[in-house]
Amino acid sequence: MTPRAHHKFWPARVPHAIAPPATALPDNLLVSARRFPQRPALVFLGQVTTYAELAAQVERLAGWLAQRGIAKGQRVLVGLQNCPQLVIAHYAILSLGAVVVPVNPMNRAAELQHLIKDSGAILAVTSADLSAEWLAAGMAARDLLVTRLAEVLPGGRTDGAGLPPGWADWLNADVALPAGATPWREAMACTAAAPAVDVGADDLALLPYTSGTTGNPKGCMHRHRSLQHNVFAGALWATGSHEDVVLGVVPMFHITGMVVVMHGTLACGAALVLMPRWQREYAARLIAEHRVTRWTNIPTMVIDLLASPQVDGFDMSSLVSIGGGGAAMPQAVAERLLNRWGLRYMEGYGLTETAAPSHSNPYDAPKQQCLGVPYLSCDARVIDPDTLRELPAGEAGEIIVSGPMVFDGYWGQPEATEAAFISFEGRRFFRTGDIGYADADGYFFMTDRLKRMINASGFKVWPTEVENLMHAHPGLAEACIIAAPDAYRGETVKAVVVRRAGHESLTEDQVRDWCRAHMAAYKVPTLVEFVDSLPKSGAGKVMWRALQERERTK
Repeated sequence: MTPRAHHKFWPARVPHAIAPPATALPDNLLVSARRFPQRPALVFLGQVTTYAELAAQVERLAGWLAQRGIAKGQRVLVGLQNCPQLVIAHYAILSLGAVVVPVNPMNRAAELQHLIKDSGAILAVTSADLSAEWLAAGMAARDLLVTRLAEVLPGGRTDGAGLPPGWADWLNADVALPAGATPWREAMACTAAAPAVDVGADDLALLPYTSGTTGNPKGCMHRHRSLQHNVFAGALWATGSHEDVVLGVVPMFHITGMVVVMHGTLACGAALVLMPRWQREYAARLIAEHRVTRWTNIPTMVIDLLASPQVDGFDMSSLVSIGGGGAAMPQAVAERLLNRWGLRYMEGYGLTETAAPSHSNPYDAPKQQCLGVPYLSCDARVIDPDTLRELPAGEAGEIIVSGPMVFDGYWGQPEATEAAFISFEGRRFFRTGDIGYADADGYFFMTDRLKRMINASGFKVWPTEVENLMHAHPGLAEACIIAAPDAYRGETVKAVVVRRAGHESLTEDQVRDWCRAHMAAYKVPTLVEFVDSLPKSGAGKVMWRALQERERTK
């Protein structure tokens, strides 16, 4: 690789580039199970699953899936919180050569409907409390494999000891399964052997959906090789090993939680301590009890942890690595983390299209509020988005990325794929749509976005998608979604809307209530502003930039 400015800060003994393995993701688990059969693979609400047990459970579910007709290349939706069932489902699907379509469990019927139709998936794995949304989205009950999160525990329930308030009721909720759906325990009782399927690096593995300026989410095609690159690169970058204990609280339906936390941990043979949702005191307890060594998160989790009235009693002494991305870590919070526990927060940067990290800060030479340097095997540049000319250090332009972690393209959308890539110096580079610059040391910093997107606590909200959903509201004539500053989330969602005639009494609360029923909670507008009309161009297009600029100057 051609020497770059950041190479002088490169971690010692870490290669600049690696070749992805020729094997597929399921091989990683099988190798770990042979090496460390009795080591903890998963820890969930106090229940330990060893590597041998996890591999056997994957085998049983794969046998059931094969009986159900799941074969190589077919897509299966998985919509679950962090739990053993999610891990088992991923590896069982992948072991058959089928494709995982990860689904945010906060999605509502209107959002699920698009994923079902666009992916062509023939089965969904979900939890009982979400099954009604899947049915409303048009999924037949016979095509649902349904679980309760607590059913993997002894007796199928938790007594709630040591859990945050309300968790026991949530986890034990005995929601009736839709008639015709398959209960998880029935699938796991399957005794049929799973067929031997030749799954390799070039087979399609994952179809995570991401949105953009055109509204409906698009499926990102990742083969095993792009995911495997970042799994193995991550272990080298972080000097991870089977002695690690990793806190898995970043959602594993998200690319970072899936690749970095789930696949990365299990490939190393380390222990993965699962949290189904965030709660700061419980997170601190798990870190202390299980002597967690590594924690990937989003900055708002750290902000929340430090704000706990119990923070002086938290034992973080086992942590050797803490970091994440999705949003900038405030400098003041990073300093508090360092002063209190001696931990340097390692920020990184990546997209669904790059299988999580394309950039990361070197452990021995991090810079704060910085994306980091281009990752192993990654070449990143800053170009003028109009002329496509590379810009010098310190000058802001669009960040472009090339490397084995980059996806193949968008599922069924050749035009969107073509628009997402450029040829630069004879190689294929992905256009991130993010505006930033590289300093003289080769570290990258983000300053703005070309893409119209809101980053709320690391959750990406695409305004056009939310607008499309809101246009179904009977009382709204028009809607424009913009970002509003938020002290905790960084940004939050604001809706500027025009009431329909006859709906003059429509209130902010009524709009928000409707949105909660029709979209994932993180997309729901925190702020609603009613206006008589939206500004439009001569061509009749809503001038969202004008509304955004007005919001920024308030």
